[in-house]
Amino acid sequence: MQIKDREQVEGGRERVTVVPESVDDLWHLQYVLEPGDRVAGDTTRRIQRNDDQMRDTGGEREHMWVAIAVEDVEFHKFANRLRVGGEIVACSREDQLNFHHTLNVEPRDELSIEKRFKPDQEARLEEAEEATENPDVAIATVEEGQAHVHTVAQYGTEERATITGTTGKGEYARGRSELFEELGEVLKRQDVDAIILAGPGFTKQDAYKHLEQNEPEVAETVTMVDTAAVGDRGVHEVLKRGAVADVQEETRIESEAEYIDELTRRIADGAKAAYGPEQVEKAAEFGAIEHLLVLDDRLQKERGPDGEWAISVDDVIRTTEQKGGEVTVFSSEFPPGQQLSNLGGIAALLRYRLE
Repeated sequence: MQIKDREQVEGGRERVTVVPESVDDLWHLQYVLEPGDRVAGDTTRRIQRNDDQMRDTGGEREHMWVAIAVEDVEFHKFANRLRVGGEIVACSREDQLNFHHTLNVEPRDELSIEKRFKPDQEARLEEAEEATENPDVAIATVEEGQAHVHTVAQYGTEERATITGTTGKGEYARGRSELFEELGEVLKRQDVDAIILAGPGFTKQDAYKHLEQNEPEVAETVTMVDTAAVGDRGVHEVLKRGAVADVQEETRIESEAEYIDELTRRIADGAKAAYGPEQVEKAAEFGAIEHLLVLDDRLQKERGPDGEWAISVDDVIRTTEQKGGEVTVFSSEFPPGQQLSNLGGIAALLRYRLE
C-alpha cells in the first residue's frame, strides 16, 4: 500500500490518500472503511440522456470524479476489487449529486479517505504499507505421489494446485519425475520471491534436486523444511515452525497462530485468559489485559448498527491500550481467526488470573 498524502481537515477528521497495490491492500481497506466515512476517487458512471441531439439509449458511461458518503463496503477477493457504496456528496458533474454510486476499487486505483481513524485502523494502514516491502511466499508440500502448492497472503493462505502421480522409484521413476516436473511448472507460474519446500521423508530433497537440474531459477528461491504432513496440515506446520518468518519478517498469519495456540493452552489449564465480550470487558476494566485478540469482521460488525454485544468494543480497545496492553486484530480468513470466532470473536491473554 502506498500512502501518498495525509492532512487534517475540519471537524477533527483526517484525509489520507492511498494507492492499494495488491488484493491484500484491498482486504486491509475493507476493515478501515466504515459507514459515515467520505471516500473519493475516479470512476465511471452511467449517465441518462434525453435531449434533442441524442435519443435516450439507456445511458452511457462517463469518466468522472466522485466523493461518496460510505454506506456499505464489500471485499471481492476473487474479482480483485473492493466495492464501496454510498450517496454522492461531491462530483465533477453537479447533476449527479445525491445519487447512489458504487466505487469499484482495484489495485493501482488512487483513493482519498476522510474520517476519524481509530488506532487499530491506523495500525492496519501502517501494516499494509510495511507489507509492500515483504517478499511474496509460496509453500510447496511434497510426499510420494502428491504435491500441493499454497501461497501466503495477508488475508490467509490459498491453495493454488494439487498434483498427483505414481509413487516409488525404479519402474515408477518416470511417473515420479513427471510429478516433480509439473510441480516446477506450477511454482514458476506463482511469480514469488521465496518458496518453502516441505514434507515428510526424503521426497522433498529429490524434488529439490529435480528443480536444481531443470528449474535452477526456481531452486534458487527454495528453503526446505521438515513436516509430518502435506497439504493444509503441512502448511499449518510450516507456519507454526516460523519457517515463513525466515524469508518474510513474521507474517500476520504466524503471529495469529502463536497467539491462538497460547490462548487455547491457557484456557485448557484454567490460567491467565479471558474470552467472550463480558469476560474481556471485565479484564480490561481491571487493567489485566496483556494482549487483546479481536476478530476483524466481528469488530466491523460491532461498530455498526447490527452489533450484538452489550459492550463497546472501542471502549475495550481504548482501555486496553491506555493500561499498557497490546491489541491484535485477527483475520477471519485464516484458521486462527476461525478459532477465535468460536470463542466469541474476542479474547485476551492476561497479566494475572481473574477470580
